[in-house]
Amino acid sequence: MGENKNGPSGFRVVDRRTFTADGTRREGSRPEEQKPEATPAPQPATSRQAEAEAEAAIDAEAPGFDTLVSYLSTTAMFQMGLLPGPSGERIPADMPNARRTIDLLEILQQKTQGNLTPDESRLLDDVLYDLRMSFVEMDKRQARRGK
Repeated sequence: MGENKNGPSGFRVVDRRTFTADGTRREGSRPEEQKPEATPAPQPATSRQAEAEAEAAIDAEAPGFDTLVSYLSTTAMFQMGLLPGPSGERIPADMPNARRTIDLLEILQQKTQGNLTPDESRLLDDVLYDLRMSFVEMDKRQARRGK
């Protein structure tokens, strides 16, 4: 297996080191005879621009308090069965976990009291109000179906 170095695969190993193991210069490896090292082809400017724009967009969308509130409220809405799944399928309600998610938002509200901007405070108040009302409505619907 190792004897045929130029076998049918066409793969060939070439030693391009300038010096031998004993430190003498290899024959045919004079600096003027060496080919310049290949440099990677420069990327088109549009590709670099696209990468820079994508990175800027990610930085601009850095998660903040509003992202956290939005994430938790969306999770609660999924858990209550108010939003369709990724493929549009109906997700069954999971009211105990929806209650836990709403409780997490309430804890967040308590722990951040006095440290939020007026807009952040209003956002959290509005989201909690809407989720609580939706929870009560969904809970009533499930109670009617259960009778």
